[in-house]
Amino acid sequence: MPVKHRLERVCEVLKRELGLILLREIDFSPVLVTVSSVDVTPDLKQAHVFISALGSPGQQRHVLEKLERSRAHLQGEIARRVSLKHTPHLFFKLDASIERGSRILSIMDELGLDDIKND
Repeated sequence: MPVKHRLERVCEVLKRELGLILLREIDFSPVLVTVSSVDVTPDLKQAHVFISALGSPGQQRHVLEKLERSRAHLQGEIARRVSLKHTPHLFFKLDASIERGSRILSIMDELGLDDIKND
């Protein structure tokens, strides 16, 4: 099996499992937090976890801090749930793509470009 497909499968499994762990075990209220993607290095030793956090910039920083404090627990849960030779070290980053998309849509609304986005 090509390495690329294996990496993609590992990324998807980590994304799914981290999403379930965050949903069940860590309370981020009132912020809505989701795992938008995971990128694993080819040696499977590091995983960059992109988090979408809908809230103010201060709330988003709080989410990242909470994830950093919970890193050891999250890596332990991943080790227990996912069968890999090495459990990757998790690095958490904010994924701002949802905010960028929302900002673009609001600019389009302001410019009266509704017809373009509905085509």
